Amino acid sequence: MHLKRLLIVLPLMASLWLRAQRNEDVVSYINMYRELAIQEELRTGVPAAIKLAQGIHETMAGKSDLVLRSNNHFGIKCKQTWTGDKVYHDDDARGECFRSYLNPTDSYMDHSNFLKGSPRYSFLFDLDPTDYKGWAYGLKKAGYATNNKYSQILIKLIDDYNLQQYTLIALGKLAPPEDMVAARISRQGMETSIASAGPSQQPVQATETITTVVPPAPAVQYPEGEFTIHNTRVIFAKAGTSLLAIARQYDISLRRLLDFNDMNKEDVLTEDQLVFLQRKRKTGANEFHTVQPGESLYDICQAEAIRLESLLEYNHLKEEGQPAPGEKLYLHTKAPAGPRLVEEVALMQVKTSTDVRPAFSSANMHRVQTKETLYSIAKKYGVTVEQVREWNKLEGYELKIGQDLIIYKN
Repeated sequence: MHLKRLLIVLPLMASLWLRAQRNEDVVSYINMYRELAIQEELRTGVPAAIKLAQGIHETMAGKSDLVLRSNNHFGIKCKQTWTGDKVYHDDDARGECFRSYLNPTDSYMDHSNFLKGSPRYSFLFDLDPTDYKGWAYGLKKAGYATNNKYSQILIKLIDDYNLQQYTLIALGKLAPPEDMVAARISRQGMETSIASAGPSQQPVQATETITTVVPPAPAVQYPEGEFTIHNTRVIFAKAGTSLLAIARQYDISLRRLLDFNDMNKEDVLTEDQLVFLQRKRKTGANEFHTVQPGESLYDICQAEAIRLESLLEYNHLKEEGQPAPGEKLYLHTKAPAGPRLVEEVALMQVKTSTDVRPAFSSANMHRVQTKETLYSIAKKYGVTVEQVREWNKLEGYELKIGQDLIIYKN
């Protein structure tokens, strides 16, 4: 009799233990990837709650054979368009081809791009990001999974583990929980580090000026002779080179050469520079360009192979305007607001020279861009949301595009 009871109790205890173990695995998975899910919502609009729920389910909270072999967190199969690494895994059929990634970050980004770039999922992005039930049912309707209970599984995970909070954090509607640590997420992987408490917050008389720390751009070594930038023919010419000589060498009229390079009448180059042999593009080589110290609008146009008129139009600039170092210029689409100019920063330095501010060695002026939230801005500068609110005397968590925020840094 006792043996019979024991045989009944032991499996029950094992079941409860396994369930507790699985719950711990889920919490661990959430803590590891919530920052990445928030970042992807900010980048593409895929709700962080949905992404985490899918990741938990598809990977068995990071423990599945597929994710351990391939870093594939969302069960995305190869399809015909996939040219990356592959692994083979039994799923709906034996030995199916699945995408393989170098790290989890690449998987999270590819999942966002997969949804964003596929016409059959496009209707999901018309939903409110907070409508996680609409997203869950929409994913099943669009054919993301064959499991008839897929939607209910995602919804239950979101409800049970309060995953909706991470969607709201990304939207700037909720402050991050205290246990959320500052993280640095890059395409090379995800590295987590505890944010330090920072210097004393006691007010002191400010004597420093407002500065924007701009990481120096890597030096570019251009090849000799003709090459291309953004599919546009170009050469790198030394100071003292005759433009007429370049025009004759490449069988181009001097007038057209000047036009291609946004130049007026010039005989000889006064400094080393790129000289384009055909008209530059209406969009730049990159999506954005961070202004470097001493860099002019003309320098940016040449480096990015973009026409000056396009650069001015995208960024609400006039030709005489000079963006301040550290400002982000748009090269493909129109910016939500114009960049800060050098004169504005200089004026701000004067205005704040007698302010009472925290004992930080420097301060940045940050202009709020589309989709930015207090959380994303605070994370970018390695400070807390509450510090940003206090420094800028903000009552809530809502921001407006084009709003200027002061951010103090070490």
